[in-house]
Amino acid sequence: MKKIIILFAFLAISPSGFCQSFDKDEVINISVYEKISPAIVSVEAQVKDGVSAGTGCIVTREGLILTGSHVVEGAKSIEVTTYNGQTYKAKFIAKMADKKDLALLKIEPSTNLVTVSFGDSEEVKVGQKVLTIGNPFGFSNTLTQGIISRIDYTKNRFQTDAAINPGCSGGPLLNSAGEVIGINQSIYNPDHNISNIGIGFAIPSNEAVKFIATVDKTKLQNSKAKK
Repeated sequence: MKKIIILFAFLAISPSGFCQSFDKDEVINISVYEKISPAIVSVEAQVKDGVSAGTGCIVTREGLILTGSHVVEGAKSIEVTTYNGQTYKAKFIAKMADKKDLALLKIEPSTNLVTVSFGDSEEVKVGQKVLTIGNPFGFSNTLTQGIISRIDYTKNRFQTDAAINPGCSGGPLLNSAGEVIGINQSIYNPDHNISNIGIGFAIPSNEAVKFIATVDKTKLQNSKAKK
């Protein structure tokens, strides 16, 4: 009888009585995800052929959002959904010139938002670990990981094997500190970019920082006034 009581007692405390342990790499993944996912949004643009879906990074507490320009190109209307399920109508603010595939949107949140922080993309090295958070095929706030596989200095973009799929465009490529070092742009695939085979591309974060800095504040004020 005592043995049975002891067994039941052990079973009763074992699920909650012992702390889950994580290795160093897991701790980094969990920390980055918990820190950054509130600053990542899903983007849905109504375009001529249907819905164009992507991901965005919140860059100001007032609701300025960075995404891929091809996600919102020619959009009739744009909706942004935050990590907690809140949906906002978004205004198109600006598009980066020279086919750099970056755009800025603006929403009007009722409270201040969590934002991303940018790392120096000049410091990025081939082989370093990277993580992404995006909305592949509508699966919101999905975390994947990989490495920087190659740096294309001619086209000024990073190549990574982190899983980037349709719906991830405009999302962050993150270092282990949770800093944005790139903006996910595209994948290479023999099935016409339907799925991921480990060759994805991102625009260096320094390009995004320069773009954001060029946006005239009057554009943001006018956008708010026209709401």
